[in-house]
Amino acid sequence: MIDQYAAQARRFRWYIPESFNIGQAILEGKADDAVALWDVAEDFSFRTYTFGDLRRDANRVANGLAHLGVSRGDRVGILLSQSMELVVTHLATYLIGAIAVPLFVLFGDEAISYRINDAQCRLLVADAADWARLSSLRPEWNSVTHVLLTHSSEHIDPEVLSWDRIRDGASDRLAHQPTNANDPALVIYTSGTTGSPKGALHAHRVLLGHLPGVVMPHQSFPMPGDAMWTPADWAWIGGLLDVLLPSLFYGVPVVAYRARKFDPERTTGLLRKMPIRNVFFPPTALRLLRSMVDQPIPGVSLRTLASGGESLGADLTDWIRRVFGVVPAEFYGQTEANLLISNAPDVFPPVAGSIGRPVWGHEIHLLTERGEKVLPGEVGEITLALPDPVAFLRYWNRPDATEAKTAGQRIHTGDLARQDELGNVFFVGRSDDVINSAGYRMGPTEIEGVIATHPEVAMVAVIGKPDPIRGEIVKAFIVPRAASVNQKQVAREVQDLVRQRLGAHEYPREVEFVESLPVTATGKVERRTLRLREQAP
Repeated sequence: MIDQYAAQARRFRWYIPESFNIGQAILEGKADDAVALWDVAEDFSFRTYTFGDLRRDANRVANGLAHLGVSRGDRVGILLSQSMELVVTHLATYLIGAIAVPLFVLFGDEAISYRINDAQCRLLVADAADWARLSSLRPEWNSVTHVLLTHSSEHIDPEVLSWDRIRDGASDRLAHQPTNANDPALVIYTSGTTGSPKGALHAHRVLLGHLPGVVMPHQSFPMPGDAMWTPADWAWIGGLLDVLLPSLFYGVPVVAYRARKFDPERTTGLLRKMPIRNVFFPPTALRLLRSMVDQPIPGVSLRTLASGGESLGADLTDWIRRVFGVVPAEFYGQTEANLLISNAPDVFPPVAGSIGRPVWGHEIHLLTERGEKVLPGEVGEITLALPDPVAFLRYWNRPDATEAKTAGQRIHTGDLARQDELGNVFFVGRSDDVINSAGYRMGPTEIEGVIATHPEVAMVAVIGKPDPIRGEIVKAFIVPRAASVNQKQVAREVQDLVRQRLGAHEYPREVEFVESLPVTATGKVERRTLRLREQAP
């Protein structure tokens, strides 16, 4: 039997042209009448935008930005939900050689101002609906010369202008500014789970670097009839570069849906309404959806479902197969270097608990603290050999952090994993999440996966709690499916589950039931917050 994965890995070659621009690559070579975007409103009515529409509007907005003084290398903050305006603003920014800075609309005031000031944005694009809140922050942004507001028909003052009027008043003929593939294109801020968020500066080549990591989980993407959607916000690398930009590059329509928070009922409505064939679902969204959906959804016909950010676990994987009729593909990446490891269900059978195999084109090694390669079955840090087109250029104004992240010509992810003889990678946890109890080192992910199979457990997080005898003990925080659950009984049962399936050294000696878990803006559980709480006097 031919090993398709190994054969394709051997054949794969990067082609990164010297001159490359994300905006031009997406807009060129597409038929004017080809559907690019369905922009869906709250009531599920929608507007269709073609590549011709995007090309015309992106050129106009690019000319408008240039008229306002934005030039090559300037940063443009984009504080918008999924929408046509977000897509056009990104493309326009790239076309003139400026640098996009995606910002999450649910950020608090301090988080927004921190990123705008750290990146020294020259211009900010935001929704007029948010201006009442943002206007009070405006004096803090010393570098911002203009704010453009979408969904506003009038200019507010000489510095706060209508995005629509800027677009409508500009020419749709643009003198393109050629960019090198290694020229900066965007700054995406890390989640900030440890220390202040850092801006990861990516080059235009990052789009090309993502493509094999999109093809693998979405099974020979693109295929005829494909149409992509994700509930993940396009301000994060998962929404922007796992979904939006690669889909448009391939000419695949994307669904934009403005949802301030994930709503399972509205999600099923959207899946019924729109011809969505491919989705990227963060695990947290899938768990919320599972809380109200237990049978196949009439009218929904997915071809692929990808997930990443944390482990799905066996129970959630089985639910996906039953409800959507597809084999989910888990993948792995970081803001600094994304889509490095992935499953590819049409190429090799996913192994339970595995985040996949190294994506074609990326040289991935698991290393010890001394920089030596580990043997199959041993735990090591996931690293990426440089240079690599998916890797960031550097942290914005953080040379020391950049040097540490790229020491030895490798991206050091800080994530631990083990690999089997076939190359399947099993995530163990962040290096700072590893629990050291009585000489045993263990990752929380595997323990969480076992506990999550209990029918009364909705969500779970596992940490190491300081202990005077063992150094640390395993502690589990559980969000139950029902408030009336018998906590003592469930605690005993999950302890027994872990003992039986993983061993007595890994069972949680403490189990605490909570209403919710602390999560990042991208939905990842913040174990660090739980650890700090346990360390408090």
